Amino acid sequence: MLCQLTASDAAAGIRAGEITSVELVSACLDRISETEEGIGAWETLDRDSALGQAEAMDDIRRRGLPVGPLHGVPVGIKDIFDTADLPTQNGSPAFAGRRPDADAAAVSRLKEAGAVIMGKTVTTEFAFMHPAATRNPHDPGRTPGGSSSGSAAAVAAGHVPLAIGSQTGGSVIRPASFCGVYGLKPTRGVISRAGALKTSECLDHVGVFARSLPDAGLIADVLSGYDRDDMKTYARPKPAMLVGALDEPPVEPVFAWFDLPFNDRLTADAKEGFEELVEALGGQIETLPAPAAFATIVEDHQIIHEYEICHHLREVLDNHWDKVSDTLKPVVERARGYSRERYAEALAMVEKAEDYFASLFVDYDAVLCPSATGEAPPIAEGTGDPIFCKVWTFAGLPCISLPLLVGTAGLPVGVQLVGSQEGDDRLLRTAAWLERHLVADDE
Repeated sequence: MLCQLTASDAAAGIRAGEITSVELVSACLDRISETEEGIGAWETLDRDSALGQAEAMDDIRRRGLPVGPLHGVPVGIKDIFDTADLPTQNGSPAFAGRRPDADAAAVSRLKEAGAVIMGKTVTTEFAFMHPAATRNPHDPGRTPGGSSSGSAAAVAAGHVPLAIGSQTGGSVIRPASFCGVYGLKPTRGVISRAGALKTSECLDHVGVFARSLPDAGLIADVLSGYDRDDMKTYARPKPAMLVGALDEPPVEPVFAWFDLPFNDRLTADAKEGFEELVEALGGQIETLPAPAAFATIVEDHQIIHEYEICHHLREVLDNHWDKVSDTLKPVVERARGYSRERYAEALAMVEKAEDYFASLFVDYDAVLCPSATGEAPPIAEGTGDPIFCKVWTFAGLPCISLPLLVGTAGLPVGVQLVGSQEGDDRLLRTAAWLERHLVADDE
């Protein structure tokens, strides 16, 4: 089925004239028609626009004009990224009908690469904690995770081969785990956040969802680059992530496994799965005691996130309080009580965390850890616990969730690898090695 192609295979097929973008986009639209009612991954879907873009991409190829790395490939966009030709509503009735004047930087880069913007995927309110109505494609009674709920579900359901999302706590890695797809959050500053909803200047990251490791590297490379409108981006060469995903490490990688202070939150089946994984890696993995500061980082992450979301969305929260969910209101009220001094203390910990991990990755290629506490929980329990993502997000480290484990209910459980700052290519190379290693052990 065309809708099940990887982005890499689809792009290659379109470039070679073996398939057309119209055929691929039509197949994805058919798949959406078949399954969307039971999933609810899309906030806005413009079929005519998607087919029009596909026709334009096919015409460009037929005329022999330059084509991009994602030429004719459909992509889903989390509904916090501005799109000039589609509404951007940020998961909140406070933004209902909002029509931006210009595309977000990430959307512009996708278009420049030839991607077809299929539509806007569902997000939680303000990309934060109030659950959306999207359901997990593997079990409609369970959450797909949040806040990038629709993006993860759309890739898992075969609606699109690629989608973009964002992570401030665990909003890419956790949904990728629950939905059984690849989720990549590159190093802070690799991808511009300009034109995306700002919830935390310090913690917000752009991330991607894909159905293969090379696909994750491919779209992340397309999105990466300096942007003067995002102060966190940097004007120097970026990691070549697709190259990393296809490369062989010069020596077998060495992993670190931390005895995290919150490992007791793992479900019994997830705990068993990770114990078996650590055992399978043998001498390639070393267990380390977690620094006491890791527990403090979780609290500091909360302080920064909540303080900054209240700052960045002050006008919306003040003027549209009646449209704010009962889930978010007590968080806002708590955050308004944080002092500037406590916020400054939390910010100071970011640099300390960066320094610690810079030293750690001299000796280790990646940290291996859970992506989430286990299988996706029932929808009634919310979007899941992001605890296993917060330390790494706080430090701005690149993270990837690999769909390697299965829980007792037969649902996916992701394995997270964390790499060094700007070592995203090395991280994907290590992830590819781990996948090959585990496949070889199973044969």
